[in-house]
Amino acid sequence: MIVRSPFRPAPWLRNAHLQTVFASEARRMPALDLDLEILELPDGDFLELAWGPPADGPLIILLHGVIGSTESKYARGMMQAMTRRGWQSLLMLFRGAGGRPNRLPRGYHSGETDDFRHVLGELRRRFPERSLNAAGYSMGGNVLLKYLGESGHDTPLDAAAAVSVPFDLDLCATAIGQGLSRHYQRYIIEAMRAAAREKFSRQSPPFPLPPLEQLQDFYAFDDALTAPLHGFRDARDYYRQASCGPFLADIRRPTLVVHAEDDPFMTPAVVPREADLAPEVRLELSRHGGHVGFVAADRFGRPRYWLEERLPAFFEATARTLRDSP
Repeated sequence: MIVRSPFRPAPWLRNAHLQTVFASEARRMPALDLDLEILELPDGDFLELAWGPPADGPLIILLHGVIGSTESKYARGMMQAMTRRGWQSLLMLFRGAGGRPNRLPRGYHSGETDDFRHVLGELRRRFPERSLNAAGYSMGGNVLLKYLGESGHDTPLDAAAAVSVPFDLDLCATAIGQGLSRHYQRYIIEAMRAAAREKFSRQSPPFPLPPLEQLQDFYAFDDALTAPLHGFRDARDYYRQASCGPFLADIRRPTLVVHAEDDPFMTPAVVPREADLAPEVRLELSRHGGHVGFVAADRFGRPRYWLEERLPAFFEATARTLRDSP
């Protein structure tokens, strides 16, 4: 189902770039104490789990964006919001995103669902009776939706939500290289190059690396590093296999997708058609919101982080429905 979102931007933040930058840069860092756990993986590598404050309610797992971390304000804000409602939150940091390089040459990418599947299995083992839910942002949203489509009914998750998802990675790689969006690409690519430089200063790469400063856009970076490190033929093969769009029809859990038509990381052409969605998927489209922005205003004109209202409300409504069902 595709519906018009009730989101209304703050009057002084109607521009897509203002929405995007204000939410990520101007916002004060939400205060939250996190406990870090090292989770060993079956292939000898590891990833980190950042646990929010203990709570007796359901557990929600957050998946961050491409250069996300425990310092991502959208993640901390959502964890804080769920804590207020009596839910416990957990930020899964993809391999190498926790501040220290992972052990293996491979890392993470937009279509890598095995680590998330492993984490869910571990959580179900530890908490056999607890309700598990998940929310993903940008790249993390792509991972989450692809996992849900791959898994169908075979998932321990009760419900999921995804925000600002790059449904078609090829189209998104083109869109972010145009106009003002190139500034986001430059920032992200520089962070990815720095991470690769740091990692391969500690271990030998499995193949000769090109000069990293020559990798100026997503196509070049993914063609030179992401694809060969993870078994893809080239960047376009990676984009084709990793995009979540083809998996949306196979989702079998209540899933909310929040998306803005003015998202500067992509183009409206990436938005799926209603025929592409499973009945369990509710796609809420708004005219404004930017990329993981969705900043509204309260009656005094102060910023209100609308995602931290909408997603918890969805999860609570889904939990009530599950409790009340026979």
